Amino acid sequence: MTTLSIFNQNQPEQPQTVTEDASEIQRLLADKGIRFEQWPTRDLPEDAAQEAILDAYEAEVAALKQECGFQTADVISLNPDNPQKDALRQKFLDEHVHSEDEVRFFVRGQGLFYLHLDDQVFAVLCQKNDLISVPDGTRHWFDMGPEPRFTCIRLFSNPEGWVANFTGEDIASRLPRYEELAGAA
Repeated sequence: MTTLSIFNQNQPEQPQTVTEDASEIQRLLADKGIRFEQWPTRDLPEDAAQEAILDAYEAEVAALKQECGFQTADVISLNPDNPQKDALRQKFLDEHVHSEDEVRFFVRGQGLFYLHLDDQVFAVLCQKNDLISVPDGTRHWFDMGPEPRFTCIRLFSNPEGWVANFTGEDIASRLPRYEELAGAA
């Protein structure tokens, strides 16, 4: 289930707030300038090709492109049998920012976005049918867990895709990881 856990950056051991209510998650994130929506999902095979996934969500992707000026969309998929899963997980575990919005729609599976907003960290466990848009310049990181299983549509303003600029802060290492917040899901 989609879950939002809010931590004080100076007391990262225990969340101040935890909710699984989608409308409350949307409200709390919107208050911080983060877009969160839940779209109806389509019945697609787990191994659906990128073209089939983009075709299935063509209307939603087109609407976002028009509304927000995105230029391209693609699909990323990762499974536990990927031999590079550990390296890929490590790549996103440190706090970073981008010069464009980071938009992900979860077609299947789940992943954990951490958003460092002021003196709080919002940990958003996104699941199938969740859309999250992290505005450019927002300090964040992503944990896909030790056995990643997800497929996401990504949208980009820059046709070359996003580039991570790492902040050098160690806050990501002080908060509970995917295993603790998402369990063995």
